[in-house]
Amino acid sequence: MTYPRYTKLAESLPATVPFVGPEAHERETGRAFNARIGANESVFGPSPKAIAAMQTAVPDVWMYGDSENHDLRHALAAHHGVNTENLVVGEGIDGLLGYLVRLLVEVGDSVVTSDGAYPTFNYHVAGFGGVLHKVPYVDDHEDLASLIAKAHETDAKLIYFANPDNPMATWSKGEDVVKALDSLPEGCLLVLDEAYVELAPQGTAALVDINDPRVVRMRTFSKAYGMAGARVGYALGAEPLITNFNKIRNHFGMNRISQAGALAALDDQTYLAETLAKVATARDEIVQIASQNGLSTVPSATNFVAIDCGGDGAFAKTVLDGLVTRGVFVRMPFVAPQNRCIRVSCGEASDLAAFGAALPEALKDATQQG
Repeated sequence: MTYPRYTKLAESLPATVPFVGPEAHERETGRAFNARIGANESVFGPSPKAIAAMQTAVPDVWMYGDSENHDLRHALAAHHGVNTENLVVGEGIDGLLGYLVRLLVEVGDSVVTSDGAYPTFNYHVAGFGGVLHKVPYVDDHEDLASLIAKAHETDAKLIYFANPDNPMATWSKGEDVVKALDSLPEGCLLVLDEAYVELAPQGTAALVDINDPRVVRMRTFSKAYGMAGARVGYALGAEPLITNFNKIRNHFGMNRISQAGALAALDDQTYLAETLAKVATARDEIVQIASQNGLSTVPSATNFVAIDCGGDGAFAKTVLDGLVTRGVFVRMPFVAPQNRCIRVSCGEASDLAAFGAALPEALKDATQQG
């Protein structure tokens, strides 16, 4: 009998995925969640202009999307004041991270990240045979100085650094990130994941010279723009690096409906501002709910809040399971000591009411089980 001859690398990888989606939980339990506030999606949705643009594009879905993402790239370039050659569009930041790792990482190459940071990046590195070196968080912040020191130690090709961070929602000043670039090892690229930067305080975005070859910045329409299901992200960087993406990217990976929606969303900055205001209100409500239950929170620069459950990771997991059982989908960090927290995404008033009702019961059960 014949069979596929897998690569040794593929055979060595675990059969896992970075995240278990809420739909999988719903299929397992046989019922829908009352509040879907765990995946850092924007329940406030995309701009009505984006929805209209996508609906208009539906009849043309028989055609492939523009392989050059021409209109969207030009609009993004104008928005950021850069040349189109400094920008590549892809299937969310996740897709672009996969392309970037494929471009730069061979079997045995060193890559540095924070222990407990975004696991999908690690998934890509492992998939191409890279060797991950991790440093701990410092006071619930990814610590760029520690990452750079580890890169010197390991001759790393890539450093992954998210600003603001997921899963803790903490952030660094953009000017500090720019200063740190001078400490990078020769031949090491800083991957600056700015998925949540539109939601962060002024001064968080790193004002990097677009032609600086030491850094690539990743942005997305999944968070503040409310289009997670459309899978639209983009990378900003020096022209030689961006040009190299064309060697390996899926040129028809972007569908024309998503392209149209992102273009319209970018053009509606008024709606974006309204969403940011709703997120700020929801963040305050989550903090208040936590406080009412005797819990503290980590200051947030994102559309989610990390709530310290007051115990260890096992206790937080029991709280999380209790919330899920009661129809409230949330997530939690994977690594101690950050896994003492649960991570709650901003939601509508009804979502947060469901969370507020379920949390005391989940905490009570977790305390009794402990």
